Amino acid sequence: MSDRKPNICKHSSGQARVTIAGRVIYLGKWGTGKLPSREAQAEYDRVIAEWRATGQPRGPAEAELTVGELVLKYWRHAEEHYRKDGDPTSEQDRLRSALRDAVELYGTTAAARFGPLALKAVRERMIQAGRCRNTVNKYVQLVKRAFRWATEEELIPPSVYHGLAAVAGLRRGRSQAPETKAKRPVPETLLQAVRAIAPKHIVAMIDLQLLTGMRPGELCILRGCDLDTTGRVWLYRPERHKTEHHDQTREVYIGPRAQDVLKPFLKLDTQAYLFNPAAAELLRQADRRQQRRTPLYPSHARRLEQKRKPRRGRPPGNRYTVPSYRHAIERLCDKAFPLPEHLAGEAPEQRTVIAAWRKQHRWQPNQLRHNAGTNVRKEFGAELAQLILGHRNLKTTEIYAEADRNQAMEVIARIG
Repeated sequence: MSDRKPNICKHSSGQARVTIAGRVIYLGKWGTGKLPSREAQAEYDRVIAEWRATGQPRGPAEAELTVGELVLKYWRHAEEHYRKDGDPTSEQDRLRSALRDAVELYGTTAAARFGPLALKAVRERMIQAGRCRNTVNKYVQLVKRAFRWATEEELIPPSVYHGLAAVAGLRRGRSQAPETKAKRPVPETLLQAVRAIAPKHIVAMIDLQLLTGMRPGELCILRGCDLDTTGRVWLYRPERHKTEHHDQTREVYIGPRAQDVLKPFLKLDTQAYLFNPAAAELLRQADRRQQRRTPLYPSHARRLEQKRKPRRGRPPGNRYTVPSYRHAIERLCDKAFPLPEHLAGEAPEQRTVIAAWRKQHRWQPNQLRHNAGTNVRKEFGAELAQLILGHRNLKTTEIYAEADRNQAMEVIARIG
């Protein structure tokens, strides 16, 4: 920001104006004579003071900005705010979907006139699009969040957000929005079919989730330096986790059985990720070479080395990500359960049937937490399952978390 203060000038329309960062801000009537009116001078002083304090010039007619302009301003803020380790978080995708409906319906409407009825109209559009009740409620809260931010920045009158806050969420059975199907544990038949054909790395990742209940994201960033191996039960404190922005801590308890799964992947470099797709690819290629029916002659090996082309697409990374782990499971599901012959065609009318069949024969890594939680809860109760899975609440669970910590470790020592 330049230290030079922009001058107040008289516009040909008879209004006072100031230009800040290429933007012209009108300050009201100039008055008579060569000096601005007291009202225009006071508005000029306010604009300059706020510009120096926030870096954002804001004119007196800012309350008349449209919903589309408000969303654009908020999106610029959200792009910087919803980031972790320099990468955008999934909250940006949800914001984009939620705010799109508001902009398409009310983009040219003054933000100050966007009230509860307008928000209900946006909500109805979400329902008609087939979104489930929980998603609709989440998206409505995200729209409210944008207007709350605008209120905090004094872009709109506080009464606008107060009106939107009065819109209650949809209740179960009292709206046309479909209900979300609860995530279930992976059926044993689907689980074992995938384990039977999965490579070594994926089998170990599946088993660790079943034995510890850790999240896929926590599993993918597992490193030796994050492990405390001094006790009978190892402690894993993830570098990052889902609820860290709420100042919550996360400990994953790794029992003897899970330790046996993990030990072959421990490395001398404690900063390296234990589950490495590049290493998994090298193992896969080695297995293919061992299964060759004809020997690889030296001359053949040299010729292959000379003609080797760069690998197409993105090369394997130094660790799995949640999407790559999920995609690996999906590919294994498709391999374990190939399409029946009557669905093998490419006819457009079969796409819906094929998608439904695939959905019945696929599962996601996060479901393995449900397997682990179900087993612990069935034998030891819900409170210990909540602690082991990391579903802790700062206001309630932290009161007895330390008292249950040793008991939880004993449970893992027995079952993990």
